[in-house]
Amino acid sequence: MHSCPDKLGGGCLCGAVRFETTKKPFKVCYCHCKSCRKASAAPAMVILLFEKDGVRFTKGAPKRYESSPGVFRGHCTVCGTPLSWEGTWHEKSIIEVYAGTLDNPETCVPDRHAFIEEKIPWFDVADDLPRYHGTSPER
Repeated sequence: MHSCPDKLGGGCLCGAVRFETTKKPFKVCYCHCKSCRKASAAPAMVILLFEKDGVRFTKGAPKRYESSPGVFRGHCTVCGTPLSWEGTWHEKSIIEVYAGTLDNPETCVPDRHAFIEEKIPWFDVADDLPRYHGTSPER
């Protein structure tokens, strides 16, 4: 099980968009999928998954881009920081925020790897966390 405080804050690089969480995330994981790599310009992304009402934007709002049917990625229109992913996961409406946008990212420790089959071969994380093809099976 991942560790994460009950309440988190975060935002973009320039401060134009801020958010806070209203619930604990139900998952914290490394995502190795090609879409997350493209959206973040990084070899993997650490994501926090929340029910749709688990995140509230308190300053500004991300610009939403439909990256695939029914999936929206949010970013700051001023500095370009990627902020969120919104869509359906196991028939639940969810929002994900990225650990790198948290004020204290060290407080949320991932507990799994998703889409390991899409991992860049030269990138690895030396840990013993479960690795899943696609998303992890439990809801």
